[in-house]
Amino acid sequence: MTDHLVLREHLASRLATNWSAFGALRQSRLAEAARPGGGAERIAELIVGDLFTQALDWGVSDLNHQVGYADMLLTRLGIKYLIVETKRPGALAWNEAAVAAALEQATRYAVAQGVRSIAVSDGHLLYAADVVDGGRRGRTFISLAAPDPPDDLWWLSVHGIYRTVEPPPTPGSLLPRPGGPIGVSPDGAPSLLHAHYGLPAWCFAYVGDPSHPTTWHLPYRSADGAADPRRLPKAIQAILTNYRGESLSSVPEAAIPSVLERLAAGARELGHMPDQRADAAELYHLLQDALEQVGRAARSPGPAQFRKP
Repeated sequence: MTDHLVLREHLASRLATNWSAFGALRQSRLAEAARPGGGAERIAELIVGDLFTQALDWGVSDLNHQVGYADMLLTRLGIKYLIVETKRPGALAWNEAAVAAALEQATRYAVAQGVRSIAVSDGHLLYAADVVDGGRRGRTFISLAAPDPPDDLWWLSVHGIYRTVEPPPTPGSLLPRPGGPIGVSPDGAPSLLHAHYGLPAWCFAYVGDPSHPTTWHLPYRSADGAADPRRLPKAIQAILTNYRGESLSSVPEAAIPSVLERLAAGARELGHMPDQRADAAELYHLLQDALEQVGRAARSPGPAQFRKP
């Protein structure tokens, strides 16, 4: 057996052992990104770092952050091997145009630093390529949500990164298809929309997976980002009062505190919370009580609390 095959078998064994733990860590990172102030792009960078150091065989000291304009640079013994450009979770997973734009960005950084290989990731997918002859040659394209470690991770390993991939992968057929129409976010970037509501992810109080609109629940904002006075109370009722006789099973219990915080933020924007008005509806008193129970009752400075008898 050649050294190449031995090394590849060793990596496969390591991945088989570590992939499940990496997947669990990735899910916890994505849950953090969904919270207010979660620092979404930084979360994707952490997930990629976990991939290289926890699942693959790179050391923590091999990861270099913010070198030049690059989000991440992988080096070993002082030699630069791979530049990684990260985007917020869900920004690339359904959008070929977004992947292409991120690759162009990473290519510029690679050329400036004399690095041969690049990768882009949003914590859901990772596409890597080699910069050759003024263009790019595909290296690997994987889903980080795969239940089993993809064999092509070899091409990103310590002993695989410097080898030439034969034949190179074709990314187009591997891109997940969008689960709904595409709109435009406030910053001008393309944004996936919920097929039924026609709203982007940031309009929902709970987003299970940014790249799959079927996991988005409790719409409470309008497309322009403003709290929706019609949908907001319905979302609160769905959590607190068994709205229309239906129990809410689509939102995990662990996510409820963060969901309540988002709904309360929307209510506060509309001036509906009990510390904002003396005649606050009972629903908003219930919301305030629920926030206190889960330890998230951050009240804004203002008039003394009003409570209906």
